[in-house]
Amino acid sequence: MPPIKKIESAEFVKGVVGTDDILTDGVPEIAFVGRSNVGKSSIINVLVNRKDLVKVGKKPGKTTEINFFRINGRKCYFVDLPGYGYAEASPKQREKLEKLILWYLMYADADIAKVVLILDVKAGLTDFDKEMIRVLRERGYPYLIIANKADKLNQKELSANLREIKGAAHEATVIPYSTLTARGRNALLAEILKD
Repeated sequence: MPPIKKIESAEFVKGVVGTDDILTDGVPEIAFVGRSNVGKSSIINVLVNRKDLVKVGKKPGKTTEINFFRINGRKCYFVDLPGYGYAEASPKQREKLEKLILWYLMYADADIAKVVLILDVKAGLTDFDKEMIRVLRERGYPYLIIANKADKLNQKELSANLREIKGAAHEATVIPYSTLTARGRNALLAEILKD
């Protein structure tokens, strides 16, 4: 069995809301995207073995920029995209964040190596999740799906929900995940740190 890939170092570089040199500086980008309150920040923190690299807000919808984190020197960036669909945001703010996400994925000329789409396995796929899958397939980005909060369901419910997600995932790998137990962490690291 190949050794588990490791993250030796992780540091915040900057947040952007539009064109910036970091998007095209030649460092591969692993983008993390998902709706608000799906556990995106917690997943990144578990991956890098740090509690506080990515700020986890008490209220969802805290991230309003595209945040870049340098991983293992300059091996790659983890790119934390704003969460979409935050219910308490105004329609105008929701639209602004969704446009920012789509701009990054479709028009920013970013060096995107892989996209990690994070879902709440309990809630299943939202319309914007389905739209996200369509965009990723259209653009030809390699992507995988993290079915987070797997610890919140019993085995029967988890199997049924995963079956439904896999049905809509097309060619993407679907990894059941729990930030509480770190279930799925090694599988995700192996996928995103492939040479």
